[in-house]
Amino acid sequence: MSLVDLIAQADERGLAASGLACLDRCVPLLGGDDEVLRPLWSSLADGGADGDAWGERLAKARAELDSADPSAAPGSAPGPAPGSGPGAETEAEAETAVSDEDRAAALARRMLAAAPDDPCASALRAWADACSAAALQIHRLLDVAADGPLVAAELRRQVAVLELLAGRGAGGLRPALEVSTEGRRVLRAVVSRRARGRS
Repeated sequence: MSLVDLIAQADERGLAASGLACLDRCVPLLGGDDEVLRPLWSSLADGGADGDAWGERLAKARAELDSADPSAAPGSAPGPAPGSGPGAETEAEAETAVSDEDRAAALARRMLAAAPDDPCASALRAWADACSAAALQIHRLLDVAADGPLVAAELRRQVAVLELLAGRGAGGLRPALEVSTEGRRVLRAVVSRRARGRS
């Protein structure tokens, strides 16, 4: 079954796990600790995407990731829009001034910001779909190989998470977390390697 079909047929727990797994794999871009999203995984194991537990744990994770986010450093805020003043950069110059890592981190921040505080099936489905697209784009931005092994691996992980939840329900959460943890380690290694290449 395709990724699109799996998202379309997933229940609330599957949708929440799908979006959360995508975000979890991208935590290295936000400077976060590997365990920062573990309480959200626990809330899914305890009773699905329950509004109160999920919302409280999401707020805590956001606070922790906001404080850890390297983009919060001075000078990281976007400047004036291209063409908005004397000597302003052209759109092409402004585009090239932003690194692939910056674009990837911005996509990860959007995933976190878009997570529904009060989850329901429709909100979770929209979030899971957006997270799927964002995570694939992040891996595309960071993939240096022409044949896209990072993107292919991310697609496989997204499918695996949804299949595990569809087939095992709550019992699929632990192996889904293991799939996500593996992907996070890969992305952390990629981010570290790119950082070393710039130094």
